[in-house]
Parts: sequence; C-alpha cells; structure tokens
Amino acid sequence: MKLWGGRFSGGQNRQAHSFNSSIGFDGRLYKQDITGSIAHAEMLGRQGIIPQEDASKITKSLESILADIESGALAIDQDAEDIHSFVESELIKRIGEAGKRLHTARSRNDQVALDMRMYVKDEILALKTLLRELLGTLLKLAEGHTGTIMPGFTHLQKAQVVCLSSHLLAYFEMFRRDHDRLTDCFVRTDVMPLGSAALAGTPYPIDRAFVCEKLGFAAISANSMDAVSDRDFCIEFVSDLAITMMHLSRFCEELIIWSTDAFGFVSISDAFATGSSIMPQKKNPDMAELIRGKTGRVYGSLSALLTLMKSLPLAYNKDMQEDKEAVFDAADTAKACLSIFTAMLADAHFNKETMYESAQGGYTNATDAADWLVRKGLPFREAHEIVGRLVLHAIDRKLTLGQLPLTELKAISDTFDESFYEAVKIENSLNARNTPGGPAESAVLAAIKQAGYTLSAM
Repeated sequence: MKLWGGRFSGGQNRQAHSFNSSIGFDGRLYKQDITGSIAHAEMLGRQGIIPQEDASKITKSLESILADIESGALAIDQDAEDIHSFVESELIKRIGEAGKRLHTARSRNDQVALDMRMYVKDEILALKTLLRELLGTLLKLAEGHTGTIMPGFTHLQKAQVVCLSSHLLAYFEMFRRDHDRLTDCFVRTDVMPLGSAALAGTPYPIDRAFVCEKLGFAAISANSMDAVSDRDFCIEFVSDLAITMMHLSRFCEELIIWSTDAFGFVSISDAFATGSSIMPQKKNPDMAELIRGKTGRVYGSLSALLTLMKSLPLAYNKDMQEDKEAVFDAADTAKACLSIFTAMLADAHFNKETMYESAQGGYTNATDAADWLVRKGLPFREAHEIVGRLVLHAIDRKLTLGQLPLTELKAISDTFDESFYEAVKIENSLNARNTPGGPAESAVLAAIKQAGYTLSAM
C-alpha cells in the first residue's frame, strides 16, 4: 500500500519502487516505529482528534503487531516501501477503517525523525554499557601491574621508564572521554520531534508534551522545520563512535606490535588469534587487526553522513533516507569491536620480565641522569648537553649509563660521583616520577583509586 497513491494516475515503475524502498534496512526500526505510533494514537484519542474507541483499537493492534514481529509470527514484507508503510498497512488489515486514522496530524518526516532519535538513544545506552565493561577491565589490569616496569615510547622509540599500569590508565582516560561524549550526545538526541509533521506543524490540537513524556524524552523540538531536517544527532553520534574506534585502533596497534617476536611484551590468547594456511608456526593477532581495519569503516560512515547533509536545503529531502545505513553500520561495528576487544584484553598475558629487560635498554634513564646533574646545581640545558655526550660515549662502549666507570663519567663532567648510579636505576627512575598523573607506584595507586570512583559514578 502506498501512503501517497491518491495523487498518482499510474503505477510506479518496478525498478523505481525498488530504488526508492528503504524497508531492506529501516525494517530494523520496527520497535521504535510502533512504540512511537502507540503514543501518537493515545494522544489523538485523549485530545478527541479521533474517536477514543478507534484510538484504543489502534493501540491494541499495534501492540499485537509488535509482539508478532518479535515472536516471528509476522514477517516484515520486503516489498513494502518502508517500515512506516508496512506497519500502517498491517494495522489497516487487522482493524480496517480505524487504522486509517493513525496518521492524522503526522508525517513520515517527523515519524522517521522520531524513530531515529529513539534508535540512537537506545544505541548510546548499549555502547555506554560496553565502554563501562572495557573501563572495568582496564582498571582491573592496572591494579595488577603497578609494579610492572616497561619502557615508555615517543616516536616509537624508547623514551623513559614507566609502568604498565600507567600505560593502561592512559587508555582508561581515552575511553572515559568516549563515555562522556556519548552522555553529551544523548542530551542532544533526547528531543522529541513528533508533532512537526511534514515541516510546518499541524492545525490539529495535539499534545506534544504528552507524547514526549510517554516516550521518555526530555524535551520537545523547538522548530518544526529543524526537527524534520536535523540529523546533527546522527552525525554527532557517529563522530563519537569514530573517536572511540580511533582509540581502539591505537590500542590494537600496540597489542599487534607488542605481540611480535621483536617486542614480546604481550601474548594474545589463542582464543583471539588465528593461524596461517601455509606457515604452521604462525599465530596472527587477527581480532586486533580487524578492529584496526573496521575503524576505517566507521570513518567512512561519518564521511558519508557529513557529505549527505552538506548541501541540503530546508526541510526534509529524500537524500536523508541514506542516513540510516551509515548510522546502523557504525553502531553495529563499534559494538562488535568493543565487545571483542574487551574479551581479548582480559584474556591477554603481559610478559613482565620481557618488559623489564626492555626498559633497561635504550637509555630510558637519560633524563634522570640530566635531572641528577640539575640537583647538583647545573642548569638543565647544560645538563642535557652533558648527558647527550654521555649517551654517545655509552653507545660507543656498548654499555648502559649505569655500567660506565666513574672515571669515564668524570672525564665528561667533574660533577659525577657515586650517587649517580643509584639515581639511574630504573626502579628509582620510575618512582621518582610521583607527581599526580605520573607513573610512580604511589601516583598510580592514587590514579587507580580515582578511576574506581569515576567508574562507580557512571
């Protein structure tokens, strides 16, 4: 059944029908569509816009349609134009003329805007749950690795001594911000557009506040033209997911590198790896690689939405039908990636001894050597230059800073004495960095405590 057939004298071209149809992807909005229609019908009856008896028939039938779809007793007709047409057509089949009154004071324009807002709200809540699970896993791992010394990197070159807990807590902060962004996005999504009709509202005495409360929205839209043409909330939602995926991809990149023979920092569980069809020794971190790859897929959805909306005049345009697949795919991808990543991370084994040995090399204590000279009274820039020459000498001798004889240290600067060797031990290097946010055990324990408070308040 076409909801707009009266204006047309001939049937629609079959190819045009298929091209125009969105049922193949917007069918997943059936729950939101029916729930919104129930609230709308109740309002129409309460306001006397349609007979109360008809409103009751409509709501009861819609409830039965929803139950039948969810039980599998009713299949969504893939030949329908969209989910709105399918639901209304099924309603009319079941209750006849009364069903034709449902669309009073409503357009598919505000109807689909409502459905999408309800869908995005549901997805935000689901994604926030997955993010909290990941944050909990990160916090648990951090609690167990406050004493796991490792090298920190800049430019993928060894830089300074840190601990694994501090590294994990850096990702805790990233994913906490992702959670916060979704919370903010929810606020802007939580606006009820129904009642805007096609673009100019309706002359019927509707009660938008009733529908708003019935559907659990925080507010009603302020402008009818904006309400039907706004997809900012979709763009913001997918943008937030793109940032989350970027964080997942960064973490996966590190797990991939760390699991190589060259690093050996982590062993990914066999349950989250695959092998080679030709090389029997291979164990590939395919789940991490897939997450890294799927990040581009979510970026593509964001780019598609921005491009879709960039030149649209007010108000609704059929181009906007293309928003759904991008939003659906981004949400599905992000949920799948968060779920598999959290399970993979929880099952990973971090090789403490290898990390410790790696932290001993690469002159990760060079800055501590410079800081030691500063404490002896030298300006930092002079201390930096002295330690630079010291590192060059140590590289030539194939020794660590702590292995250089005192006579060779003094040949570079008379400031050096025996206390230097204690200052450049990596354990002391780590624990000297005890400012808030630093990697020292005391600072990390305080950060873990604060992270626990943050997580429990989410």
